[in-house]
Amino acid sequence: MVIAAIVFILVSNLAVILQVSGIGGSWMIWMTATTLFILCNIFPSFKQFPVTRLKNLQRGVALLIEFLITCVVDVAVLVVSLVFRDSEFCTLSTATIVANSVIAFLAGVVIFWNGIIRVYVTSAQLGVKWRVIGILCGMIPIAHLIVLGIIIKISYREYTEETARFVLNVSRADDQVCKTRYPILMVHGVFFRDIKYFKYWGRIPKDLEKNGATLFYGQQESARSVEECGRQLAQRIRQIVEGTGCGKVNIIAHSKGGLDSRAAITLHKMAPYVASLTTVNTPHRGCLFADYLLGKAPEKLKRSVAASYNAAMIRTGEKDSDFLSAVYSLTNEECEKFNESCPDAPGVYYQSIGSKSVNAVGGRFPLNLSYIFVKKFDGPNDGLVALSSMQWGENFIVVEPRKKRGITHGDIIDLNRENIDGFDVRETYVQIVKGLKDRGL
Repeated sequence: MVIAAIVFILVSNLAVILQVSGIGGSWMIWMTATTLFILCNIFPSFKQFPVTRLKNLQRGVALLIEFLITCVVDVAVLVVSLVFRDSEFCTLSTATIVANSVIAFLAGVVIFWNGIIRVYVTSAQLGVKWRVIGILCGMIPIAHLIVLGIIIKISYREYTEETARFVLNVSRADDQVCKTRYPILMVHGVFFRDIKYFKYWGRIPKDLEKNGATLFYGQQESARSVEECGRQLAQRIRQIVEGTGCGKVNIIAHSKGGLDSRAAITLHKMAPYVASLTTVNTPHRGCLFADYLLGKAPEKLKRSVAASYNAAMIRTGEKDSDFLSAVYSLTNEECEKFNESCPDAPGVYYQSIGSKSVNAVGGRFPLNLSYIFVKKFDGPNDGLVALSSMQWGENFIVVEPRKKRGITHGDIIDLNRENIDGFDVRETYVQIVKGLKDRGL
């Protein structure tokens, strides 16, 4: 990076350097400079990279940093040239200053666009937000430099974190820390499906598999009652056990999926085929906020929303979607009844994971808004579910970042694929599964 920055500075000020030094501007010098400029644009750094995406991301960041350094030096050279142009200390002609400024501008354009295109194409953490802001502020003086600094910061952090994650997984590959005795069955929550092109669990499954885990997915419908989704999960468990001969499964279930899994284990007699159940941000005691909404919403509105959702999901392949049954299953009253009729099964290890938001600005829309209302009815929550409702089983783990960002209902399953400062969602699940392995499960 240092070499490239020096080359960029020299090339963008070559006209001034040649005249001041008295060397003159032969075509050989210009050809050599141009060749070095092109090579440094292709190879702005010589670091070792684990994967191609990270290589291009790091080189894009390097180019943007080099662009800023070059701009500062170029502006300084221009200012000095203009200030001392008519003095005895400066013999530069007006033509040389103009030529140098044009060369510096063109060189800066090449460096900038080379860097920004690489970053825009390869960064996963910039998201739509900062890409759009970058485009809108691109022609606004001062603002464009501030935004560019933010883009560089986000992208460089992504490069360092993803590289560290890659190195960590490689270093422990032989340990197979997630190779549990029984495979992992990952169960989604309400209003989602296990769809190939929209991974509910984000980047989590890939890291689990890198560390030795064998994964399956629940595949229950997105919006049915707990009892019916439990029946579908029971069929899925039986299918996995009979098809693989694994004997049992370890279930990791998010949100309503935790209730569906409990129903499958107890109500649908799957306890002999389940080694453990880990529920993640599951409303075991329901949501008072859901009771309030259902109580206040007009019947006509509820039926209209339900009909629209059911029709849309049936078009995507669901057999018999039932929006209202799914929502009513999450009320405080229904969960109380469910808990009485569905005790934990002997021989199955139950544990739970929970998280919470810390304020209304933490997390992504719409959970940052719903947090306020849920807090009024249920207390500390993740934007949908109260922390007090998430606790179930022998062990309850509350995951929190080191900084005051909070972890929402979506963050805990990597829904937005966002790297949160002080919280590594992928490593959280690796450690959860490692804990199951350490228990012999």
